Amino acid sequence: MGELTVDVTRADAVLIGGGVASATLAALLTDLEPSWRIEVLEKLDDVALESSQGWNNAGTGHSALCELNYTPQDIDGSVSPAKAISINEQFQVSRQFWAHLVETGKIEDPSAFINPVPHMSFVHGMESVDYLRRRHDALVKNPLFDSMEFTTSHEQLREWAPLVTEARPETETIAATYSPDGTDVDFGRLTRELLDVAKGAGTTVSTGWEVTSLRRMGGDWGVMARSTSGEVRVVRAPFVFVGAGGNALPILQNSGIPEIRGFGGFPISGEWLRCTDPEIIDRHEAKVYGKAAVGAPPMSVPHLDTRYIDGKRALMFGPYAGWSPKFLKTGSNLDLFESIKPGNIAQMMAVAPPNLDLMKYLAGELIASPAKRFDALREYMPSARADDWELITAGQRVQVIAPDPKKVGVLQFGTQLITAADGSIAGMLGASPGASTATTIMLGMLEKVFPDRFGTWESRIREIIPSFGTHLAEDPAAASASLARTAHLLGLEDG
Repeated sequence: MGELTVDVTRADAVLIGGGVASATLAALLTDLEPSWRIEVLEKLDDVALESSQGWNNAGTGHSALCELNYTPQDIDGSVSPAKAISINEQFQVSRQFWAHLVETGKIEDPSAFINPVPHMSFVHGMESVDYLRRRHDALVKNPLFDSMEFTTSHEQLREWAPLVTEARPETETIAATYSPDGTDVDFGRLTRELLDVAKGAGTTVSTGWEVTSLRRMGGDWGVMARSTSGEVRVVRAPFVFVGAGGNALPILQNSGIPEIRGFGGFPISGEWLRCTDPEIIDRHEAKVYGKAAVGAPPMSVPHLDTRYIDGKRALMFGPYAGWSPKFLKTGSNLDLFESIKPGNIAQMMAVAPPNLDLMKYLAGELIASPAKRFDALREYMPSARADDWELITAGQRVQVIAPDPKKVGVLQFGTQLITAADGSIAGMLGASPGASTATTIMLGMLEKVFPDRFGTWESRIREIIPSFGTHLAEDPAAASASLARTAHLLGLEDG
């Protein structure tokens, strides 16, 4: 038998996963450290085929303009805007980064990945109408939300979103907000654009290479990968980033770093209804978000959603949540079970009792009949006909189970950054709004893992992202200038 030959190469940084997180980091690092050799390893045959792919995510460009789960109602009835403001500020950082790439000619056509689409929230019933009014009042005082409008008028709603009012009783108590600053982001196309920027600066992107193990090799990490044709190679690097979506958890577990101990994952799948009638698609130009059902995860907030995917306008509704043990859409049914380790089994068991509402909700979604699912669409589009829609499978999300000193383990909805104490490896767990806020997350990670270098990068970062280190929400003039400048550069002014 012949001996297995393993090719060993060296890089300054290895980024595992070809999604929007790795793409954002690669584009940033090639600007900040143009002499570095950076390698991106993606196990599928192309980049952006999992969570970043257009039909696998909501594509909202999460800026909290319409997502009601970012503005919780307190027990006294007041609405807290803090989380919404924070998410919007982070999205503005992403917009500034993308605008910089357009301004410097590194991205030629921003309409390939971002388009103006108004963001709306829609509710019905007196209690929900009262909540939406108070939400609007809490947000509109902030310069990032001051263009948001509120109405309880069917006539006004008909102007904003005719499909939502068509065949709806005029006597129904409704309310809506409308934000003209909203966008739709095709994160699949954005990922490819960012990786093209990085490749133009020398980054190597290797597809069809699955990372099989991570091992310390002196001061480096040895990243072993196997190709679809069976070749094996090792890339040595002093820094590794794991941006592999749902697969980030098992890869970080494989690294053996103590910081991942106690973390687990709870996978949630989903489906969309996609409109097949071009005339209906052309009659709706908005993202209309509603309230989530009791126990529903944030990724299952219903919305009637205008999308632009690979340059083509589309309309979808959903998502309908489900459950699968897979950590990726292309993953294995053993993923969840193989992720259960002695170091996280207590945390994973602890999250079940406090999340019975979620379990009940997911069980209900799994057994729901097609007619019941279609009834959910008719709450937002009363005139909808089943023949005009098709059911498609959405992406897979792995929600973070995190260790907690009081509750042992807690189920988190959002994004969690894991970094080794020595800064040699970091990874991103979780889901929404990670894609929209990836620039902020990556900058925060760079500051944490490269404390000695970050000070020398700051002046360049401020050239790329003028608001870096400040709060746009606290400076109306700066917020207005940033929104106007990025809208102009990204071609959003006619939205």
